[in-house]
Amino acid sequence: MGRVWGFGVSGGIGGGSASGVGLARRRRRRWVRGGALGVGGLVVVGAGVGWGVYLKLNGNITADEAAARELARYEKERPTALVKGAQNILVIGSDTRAGTGNRPYGRDNGTQRSDTTILLHLPAGRGSATAVSIPRDLMVDVPSCLGPDGTRTSPAFTVFNHAFENGGSACTVRTAEKLTDIRIDHHLVVDFNGFKKIVDALDGVEICLAEPIHDKAAKLRLPAGRVKLDGEQALGYVRVRKSLGDGSDTERMDRQQRFLAALVKKVRGNDVLLNPAKLYPVLDAATSSLTTDPGLASLRSLYDLVRGLRNIPTERVQFLTVPRESYVDDANRDQLVEPAAERLFERLRTDTPVEVAQEKKSPEEKTPEKSAPGKGDASAEPTFRGNTAAEESCR
Repeated sequence: MGRVWGFGVSGGIGGGSASGVGLARRRRRRWVRGGALGVGGLVVVGAGVGWGVYLKLNGNITADEAAARELARYEKERPTALVKGAQNILVIGSDTRAGTGNRPYGRDNGTQRSDTTILLHLPAGRGSATAVSIPRDLMVDVPSCLGPDGTRTSPAFTVFNHAFENGGSACTVRTAEKLTDIRIDHHLVVDFNGFKKIVDALDGVEICLAEPIHDKAAKLRLPAGRVKLDGEQALGYVRVRKSLGDGSDTERMDRQQRFLAALVKKVRGNDVLLNPAKLYPVLDAATSSLTTDPGLASLRSLYDLVRGLRNIPTERVQFLTVPRESYVDDANRDQLVEPAAERLFERLRTDTPVEVAQEKKSPEEKTPEKSAPGKGDASAEPTFRGNTAAEESCR
């Protein structure tokens, strides 16, 4: 018994037998080779799946090559970017009825307008993000643009959203640049169906309503209080106009901004960003819903953009509407409030911090600023009417 034990110890562990040692070494080599092949196989499979996912998401994005060509044609007349590292992105919500997902919202007559347009300013230090809504009924100078039929339109003084109808995203970018004298670095276009897909991929977005909503046209019936909206309900909420408040587009933009604030908080929540099972559907919905300028039309470019935003505190993610009032010749149209609007545009151009504050003011009030530099008080800074992603939406 002792002999057997002694052999086992010396041969298996101590290495007393040459044949035993050789056998053990061969077994270890086979195990190492087999383990390495197994791990290598997992790495290859994992890399293949990851690369496949990347290619799918990357291929979802549509590059707006036509707009790039048109903007290049007018490069000499476009504003110059003043601050290195700062970026201005025009986000356009299209009301097109083309495509299966958009047909329930009306007949496709071949036209489209910008239902919503937001100028997103990202400062060089990425310490904040400021989203400025541009009213669709704002009276502006729309330049001559290349129309969808290949002909060029005549310049016109008309409502802002006619720019998208006249010449798509390129015309909208040029119109926004003429209005603000701010260089637009990138643009994104999303339609109704794309918006719904993003909200549904997030498993809905929670908002808080001060009063119930019942709008037959939008097929929207919601109770007061906290409610989670699915994609269809969210689209109705950000589009409904006549049955809520005073029916103005200004109030509708306020609702859109509050919804976007809730959307930002949902996306930034750990249950989305740190959960691959939840994050992939969101990325898939977002990328397949976007048409962007070529400079943003890749997953890497979008990632680099978002990466700079992930550490911005929600109280520094700001939403406001460009200072506006009723147009002097038509109460159903808007015009800029000056000098407030130019103060805002100048701060964005020069990458100067913009401050917003909630204020209960009439949308028709002449001065939407909380304070403005006065005579002998050059240090006073304007505060614009708006809200942040950190503020409670129940008001």
